[in-house]
Amino acid sequence: QVQLVESGGGSVQTGGSLRLSCAASGSTYGISLYCMAWFRQAPGEERETIASINNLGLTSYAESVKGRFTISKDNAANTLYLQMNSLKPEDTAMYYCAAVVRSGGFCYTYADFAYWGQGTQVTVSS
Repeated sequence: QVQLVESGGGSVQTGGSLRLSCAASGSTYGISLYCMAWFRQAPGEERETIASINNLGLTSYAESVKGRFTISKDNAANTLYLQMNSLKPEDTAMYYCAAVVRSGGFCYTYADFAYWGQGTQVTVSS
């Protein structure tokens, strides 16, 4: 059973930066064959995709974070990252990582994913 554990959340002021990590365990092949993504969910809002990365390293971003957030992964460390710069109050949310075994394909929507972490809170104050 694959387990995903997020870390790196916290409270920052507008314009600040945070780096989220998502450590994966329990997979025979590590994350090299996984398509992975970051989602976020603010209170009263639906969970939305922030960024995704497939097993070949191809990425996709929501318009709201393009140019500010960068998704990456380290297969050797079995870890997914989200570098968040120029943070805004509207980035405040619980951030989740998600994964699915998918070689050569892509993933982006909620229904694409089989495994989820418990989330890490990001709060941006003005």
